[in-house]
Amino acid sequence: MEELLACVYLIEEGLESETLYENKLNELFAATPYCNDLFKLELLSGNIKESIVYIKTHIDYSAMNKQIFGKTLMTLLKPIYASMDIEKFGCHMFSLWESLAGNLQDEEPFSILSYADNSEITNDKAKLKKSYEKMLLFYD
Repeated sequence: MEELLACVYLIEEGLESETLYENKLNELFAATPYCNDLFKLELLSGNIKESIVYIKTHIDYSAMNKQIFGKTLMTLLKPIYASMDIEKFGCHMFSLWESLAGNLQDEEPFSILSYADNSEITNDKAKLKKSYEKMLLFYD
């Protein structure tokens, strides 16, 4: 469910489409068809709002695999970062950071998402760019 959660955060931020989520769900369900959560999400297919509520209320944030979540999120963010200017990206990342579960916000690389709110860093575009690139490459 960690991979789906990463998709959900980007959909909520308006950075990805529901198609990304549906494709990822189908891929995961095909690989593990006996997973109860994935089965229930397949039944909700086509209703992204209910799917999002289900995911956010059924994932155990304290026990989730942060490696899978983080790697998926950063993989999805790389083309987004490449496609927009750093200020706009930063605004989206700060909003994304605000929506993360509290146990993730202060951990690397997720804490870097909050940098758009730090005037010391945002005033230095080169430093901001280096920080975002460090974040995006964290799992490589």
